[in-house]
Amino acid sequence: MNFEQTTEMVAGKLLRLAVTELPKDIKEALQKAYQQETSSAGKTQLKAILDNIELAEKTQTPMCQDTGTIIFYVKAGAEAKNLDKIPNALRNATKRATTEVPLRPNAVDPLELKNSGDNTGRNIPFINWDIIPGDAVEITVQPKGGGSENVCAMGMLSPGEGIKGLKKFVIDSVINAGSKPCPPNILGIAFGGGADIALKLAKKALLRPINQPNQNLELAKLEEELLEAANSTGIGPMGLGGKFTVIGVNVDYAARHPASYPAAVAFNCWAARRATAQIHPNGQVEYMTHDVR
Repeated sequence: MNFEQTTEMVAGKLLRLAVTELPKDIKEALQKAYQQETSSAGKTQLKAILDNIELAEKTQTPMCQDTGTIIFYVKAGAEAKNLDKIPNALRNATKRATTEVPLRPNAVDPLELKNSGDNTGRNIPFINWDIIPGDAVEITVQPKGGGSENVCAMGMLSPGEGIKGLKKFVIDSVINAGSKPCPPNILGIAFGGGADIALKLAKKALLRPINQPNQNLELAKLEEELLEAANSTGIGPMGLGGKFTVIGVNVDYAARHPASYPAAVAFNCWAARRATAQIHPNGQVEYMTHDVR
């Protein structure tokens, strides 16, 4: 099996894993929320979510009817070969997974208003690239649901507002989103850079496991404060009230222009789907987010 074939096979496997089995950190956070939720309505919703997760794993069928928009994050080793084969492999993997998993076709051309029928289209699946040392290639897939995507927020704050203004922007975004992003949610938050940089970093922040503390102690403290504040809104599971509106907050930032203070909030629904694998030069594949036997 050559590199392109291996990449297609791995990407297809990642898509199946992502939509049928949540990563351990998300499942554990939802189980903890169920145990600690005091609202009867909220607890009922969390029980339904956990039952749904279990059923998806047992039947190997998608946990959510919304395939979402398929996004890949590729960390390419600087010494890796055949990187130009990756886009075609990911596109073919998406087409095959649409039929084989199966996945609901979600890619609609905004000009022709036609569904491609295979979750591919212009710039979709979208690929984010990073160059890293070494000769391995790491691929992460993130099927991003439409409900949570529709409430993502981007704002240009006044530089004088600082972190206080950022906190207000984030909590206002949570309140405005309400039940639309299918809470309990995971929030990816970023500030600084430019408008596009902040939103890109916010969405990428969703990939960090929510049980993995931020290495920046100041950001770790900010994450805790925002988690507490978001849950104080009482929106609760699926917007029916309760303690758990958010189960994780991941924050990142970039240096900013003195006259600008971009801020972004990327929402993920409770079905925070992601799966990662690493392909080594010898063809060995290591699945990093799921137990694959």
